[in-house]
Amino acid sequence: MTVKLSRAIVFLSLFMALGALAAEPAETGYQMPPQVLADIIDAPQTPWVALSPNNEWMMFIERPGLPSIEEVAQPELRLAGLRINPRTNGRSRQTSGNGLRFQSMDGDEERQVTGIPEGARLTGFTWSEDGKRVAFVVTMEDRISLWTAELKSAKATQVTPDDMRLNGVYGRPYSWLDTGKEFVVRAVPENRGDAPVEPLVPSGPVIQENMGKKAPARTYQDLLKNSFDESLYEYYATSQAIRLDLKGNAKKLGQPALLRRISPAPDGKYILTETVQRPYTYSLPENKFPRLIEIIDRDGDPVYEVADLPLQDQIPISFGSVATGRRSVGWRADAKAELVWAEALDGGDGGIEAEERDRVFTLKAPFKGEPVELMTLAQRYGGVIWGNDDLAFVSSWWWKTRNVKGWLVHPGDRDIKPELVEDRSWQDRYNDPGSPVMHPGPYGTPVILTADGGKTIFHSGDGASPEGDRPFLDRVDLETGETERLFRSEAPFYERFVDMVDAKKLRLVTRRESQTEPPNYYLRDLQKETLEQLTTFPDPAPQLAGLSKELITYQRADGVDLTGTLYLPPGYDKERDGPLPVLMWAYPTEFKSKKDAGQVTDSPYRFTRVGWYSPMLYLTLGYAVFDDPTMPIIGEGDVEPNDTFIEQLVMSAQAAVDVVVARGVGDRDRMAIGGHSYGAFMAANLLAHSDIFRLGLPRSGAYNRSLTPFGFQAEERTIWEAPEIYFAMSPFMHADKINEPILIVHGEADNNSGTYPMQSERLYGALKGLGATARLVMLPHESHGYRARESIMHLLWETSTWLDRYCKNAEPRILEEKEISGS
Repeated sequence: MTVKLSRAIVFLSLFMALGALAAEPAETGYQMPPQVLADIIDAPQTPWVALSPNNEWMMFIERPGLPSIEEVAQPELRLAGLRINPRTNGRSRQTSGNGLRFQSMDGDEERQVTGIPEGARLTGFTWSEDGKRVAFVVTMEDRISLWTAELKSAKATQVTPDDMRLNGVYGRPYSWLDTGKEFVVRAVPENRGDAPVEPLVPSGPVIQENMGKKAPARTYQDLLKNSFDESLYEYYATSQAIRLDLKGNAKKLGQPALLRRISPAPDGKYILTETVQRPYTYSLPENKFPRLIEIIDRDGDPVYEVADLPLQDQIPISFGSVATGRRSVGWRADAKAELVWAEALDGGDGGIEAEERDRVFTLKAPFKGEPVELMTLAQRYGGVIWGNDDLAFVSSWWWKTRNVKGWLVHPGDRDIKPELVEDRSWQDRYNDPGSPVMHPGPYGTPVILTADGGKTIFHSGDGASPEGDRPFLDRVDLETGETERLFRSEAPFYERFVDMVDAKKLRLVTRRESQTEPPNYYLRDLQKETLEQLTTFPDPAPQLAGLSKELITYQRADGVDLTGTLYLPPGYDKERDGPLPVLMWAYPTEFKSKKDAGQVTDSPYRFTRVGWYSPMLYLTLGYAVFDDPTMPIIGEGDVEPNDTFIEQLVMSAQAAVDVVVARGVGDRDRMAIGGHSYGAFMAANLLAHSDIFRLGLPRSGAYNRSLTPFGFQAEERTIWEAPEIYFAMSPFMHADKINEPILIVHGEADNNSGTYPMQSERLYGALKGLGATARLVMLPHESHGYRARESIMHLLWETSTWLDRYCKNAEPRILEEKEISGS
């Protein structure tokens, strides 16, 4: 009798335990967060700003609030790495404006643009070369069309005829063809017919085959899966190139094709086209499909075949590896019609030793002669910034050393030896000389701004320093190489260069802010030493007025310098209120140098702008926030950073907690850690390998590295080359050590490489099976970043609820030290 009763109790206990594991949360539907958070999210958005080519006018693009879940849930096709709205024949996820106005630079005149259709979503804004009008794309429920707004009349008019629908699958579907009278567009082909219908009965199995060739691939989403997907991709991505004038007169250019790119030469007489071709693959996105790159004239007739590129499925996975053949094909910005491209000299393999990596070529219209070498590089080609025949900068880079080089070249005289003008680690922000200031060139395309008869150029940059970022503007003498600092942001402001209005008079537009003043645009005259405010954007979140912000520096146990920004709630008094619960939000970064890893980032004088993703929202609920405490993962020389990922991560987190506690503002027993994407991966690892935090808030992360076997983030090695690293770095493999509450959030439609929604589902499944305190929130229709108002509000409700329950109001705990894997 006793045995039977004991057995019954065991089975009853097991049944109750399984029932508890299977129990679902009582809440249903979207929830709303505390009102203060909702008010911040619903506040009017600050407009986007763009200056006219002559810098006499400012264009303000008005922005709507967050889209509804109804809008986000519109039909979506996921094909070959693209996300397509079949109703509009455009991209399904775009950030758009909903209004437009012009303001003169002197502020005396403002013009609200009229004639824009109600409910239109506006994207793709570009000024005409002459600055007389702005072109933009209007997306309605069932079509995409091209419109312009004339500066003088401030009236918007439709350019495309009513019977023409533009094809926005490959982004902005138009380009200016000349100074402001014609365009070249990608349109939905006439009489295309109905979309393919998926057959109810398959014609056979889906088969993929590899015949002994190495074809490694990173982890991609939204790939083609079968022949029906192929037909849908071709149906929606095929477009007709058309030349179109302002009155809507149209001329077809060639036949309909899978046009990825259509790019006019600066003088508008030739057009570069890039067309996708078969065969496709089910293991890579469309940018790896075969492509034909060629030049056509204004009538659509073929002029020159640039490259016929095969399927790019055999590119080595070593960082710095590229496709063979002509790549990075484009136009020289300062010439009428001159092509530029690069070709690999090392077989495209970044994993082998080679003295020469890339060679850069150019070829002038009419494209009859042989290509002319511009430069041969020992590193990988990074691009060209064009100025004129005597001035251009070629950049090169190499991943393993984090090195970047810049070369001054003379395109008009190739016999002049390139001059090395920059040679540093791109992670060395303190020695970043900035980038050349650009302006519209002779054909309207951006080129390097020069002064003093071409002897002088200007550089602007972030101005990273031990004091924080202090943006600057320099004048550079090209003959002597000497640099003169014209402007540098001064405390208590953060002010950065935006554009040069007059190079002779040194009049420039800047964007200026402080801890208490939101960003606004100013006209700064360096000769007269005057400053004139151009905009008066209000504080979008007055609920945070009076917060305390401090950029602090500290060290971790191995002596590496770290930085982070500490925020305290408005009205907080340390003596009166005592230590607060703390939310930390971070993202780990790999470095090859301790010196670079220890550099100060950000500025102590920037205004605190908040979005749905910002941890500073929770200042309003009584939390201290330590934002972006640096989490460097360092591997100097031949040592790979990830060899000691866990040890370094825990060390950095411990140092962050210690510095906040030492200041008397943070409660060591009430610390929460969160992050997005790789930051989510970090948060889960910190819960698994330490007891530093009471709560984890990972969003849209990857937790099982066996699902990304050909590398991830900055890890080049495959799982077969470094299985112990993949295991040690996977929180999923150490789920049994996660004994703190964890709120896992993921978008159901995440398309970021490696962060499958399954990653969060599997981690939650493991934690659930192990009896952990865990909650999984899958946001319908959301991708890697979240968009719908309902999704955002619910996310904030989930976060604030768990923070209050498991951090702010947490009971004291008894800790058992966790062993760090690999130590």
